[in-house]
Amino acid sequence: MLHLLDDLVTFSTLRIPSSPHLLLPSRTKTLRYTARTVSYNPRMAAELTSIKLNPESHIILVISNPPTPKKEKRYITETGMERLTTTANNLQDQPLLRLPNDLARRNFKSVQRAVEREEKYVLPTLQEMSYGNLFDEQSPDQTLSTLDTMLSRMHGLKRKMQSLQEEEKKIQNQSRKRIQHLETLHKIPSLADVKYDQWSRVRLDRLLVDHMLRSGYSESAKQLASEREIEDLVDLGVFTQCQRVVESLRRGETKEALQWCGENKAALKKSQHNLEFELRLQQYIELVRSQDQMKKIEAIAHAKKYLVTNQETQNKEIMRAAGMLVFTQDTRAEPYKTLFSTDRWKYLSDLFIKTHHELLSLPSQPLLHIALSAGLSALKTPLCHSAYTSSSSNSSSTTTSVCPICSTELNDLARKMPYAHHSKSYVAGDSIVLPNGRVYSKSRLLDISRQVGSVEDGKVKDPTTGEVFLESDMKKVYIM
Repeated sequence: MLHLLDDLVTFSTLRIPSSPHLLLPSRTKTLRYTARTVSYNPRMAAELTSIKLNPESHIILVISNPPTPKKEKRYITETGMERLTTTANNLQDQPLLRLPNDLARRNFKSVQRAVEREEKYVLPTLQEMSYGNLFDEQSPDQTLSTLDTMLSRMHGLKRKMQSLQEEEKKIQNQSRKRIQHLETLHKIPSLADVKYDQWSRVRLDRLLVDHMLRSGYSESAKQLASEREIEDLVDLGVFTQCQRVVESLRRGETKEALQWCGENKAALKKSQHNLEFELRLQQYIELVRSQDQMKKIEAIAHAKKYLVTNQETQNKEIMRAAGMLVFTQDTRAEPYKTLFSTDRWKYLSDLFIKTHHELLSLPSQPLLHIALSAGLSALKTPLCHSAYTSSSSNSSSTTTSVCPICSTELNDLARKMPYAHHSKSYVAGDSIVLPNGRVYSKSRLLDISRQVGSVEDGKVKDPTTGEVFLESDMKKVYIM
């Protein structure tokens, strides 16, 4: 990344405005390159224009910068290296610890519900059996049958408790590994430490696995996590289950999604997304779609059982569902056309993903995008999304340092990012401008032209556009 940034700084281009007041003749001697706020000065302009110069070969490029803001406090170690601050990393890695905590809480709730359910059955049954034996109201065979039933339920509870205990141990082990991973960061003294590069590599692998899982590449994510030995630092099980339900919805099946809703019924009551109602509504739509009379009767019964119970919050949707009984699936009348559309399955899968991530406190977008946002904002300039540049890489240039923001992969991601705030200007000392208006370092431009090999002597090639110009067409740029 540091090499990429260095190349970007070296080969970044400036568009010279067409405003005539920025193009002034200059003295032939080299001026000191400093960036400062410039205002129009008549005396200065008269002095400049009174000297005989050749405006065809010399240009002054005036750069106006805003006042420099107050410098922020920086942490410096005894060796002079910038000390590592972990605040940003802690904010970014919150889901790393939050998810195991939520899973442990849900696991405990499952244990609590299982014990309470069996307690409600066993205690009254024991009390009833003891009274029956006391007053000879039960035969010995009935008593033995009741005891066998209770023992069977207790064995089932024991197996479930063992399974939940294993799950709890797994969650605790994950939490321990993740805490150790973050603790390593806090022990690193500076950015120059080799351990920080190692830790950053592990974090990058985590972000890549997270992005793969969210994109549906579960097998590739598992393979990468296994090769890097970071299975405990990524959420393979959670995203694999989510992807399985999403795929079933895209196939037009609601069974797995409804099963997931049943397992998380208590948590869904607090959610702003009424996922279960939408799934039941889709079942109703599929019954009505067939136009079979028996299916319509079944659809009415289904609506009474699952839809009408949500009348207080979903009355409008219920009324629309009732109106579907008199329409066919090829209708053009809205909103029934939309309800009958197969695009609703895509809507349901997206709704499930939103609900799933909300319940587990997962970010709505990949962590890799969040991590990239800071870097994209630091590099973004107005030129990256201007009408004069292409969002794709230039294929005509063989050796060129393409701006990451202008690349096809990152252009859309950076579109809503704020522009970088630069309080200072950094310009190469041997800047020249090509006839197409692009400014480069002369030495770097000549080096690139020689590396390309396809450029004749006495000519240079624009690394961005691929255009070839004579060296004599280059004009010196002076910065005031």
